Amino acid sequence: MILVSACLLGINCKYNGGNNRVPVLAELCRQGKVIPVCPEMLGGLPIPRPPAEIRGGSGSDVLAGKAKVVNREGDDVTAAFLRGAEETLTLARLFGAKKALLKESSPSCGSSTIYDGTFTGTKKAGEGVTTALLRSHGIEVFSEKELKKLLPEETQ
Repeated sequence: MILVSACLLGINCKYNGGNNRVPVLAELCRQGKVIPVCPEMLGGLPIPRPPAEIRGGSGSDVLAGKAKVVNREGDDVTAAFLRGAEETLTLARLFGAKKALLKESSPSCGSSTIYDGTFTGTKKAGEGVTTALLRSHGIEVFSEKELKKLLPEETQ
């Protein structure tokens, strides 16, 4: 089984109440081949919610207590992001998932880029909190941009 960001399956769980539906992933979900996850929802954050970004580092820095996740209003939402990451890891263990396909640039799910914490739309190299936790437990994380690498037969 593969964990997949729920927003990529068409679930309206993005911070703004929208989604990032990828039709082939939604079909795989209908077939029972993937497990939807939204770490931010699992962490208790509402929909919609103010956008959040990591300040002071990347997801691994948040896990180490060296960086924070803050929303545009300046509220520290680190605890919710950590809780969501832990719950996502619990689901991975329950289902025996060894791989995850998560939404790039998200402060939870980004696998190679995240926003830089300035709320200016500027991206930087880094990973989200959930991605960092999953990787630290041996789970491979891919972004939707790597769909063909992870699921080559389904995307042709």
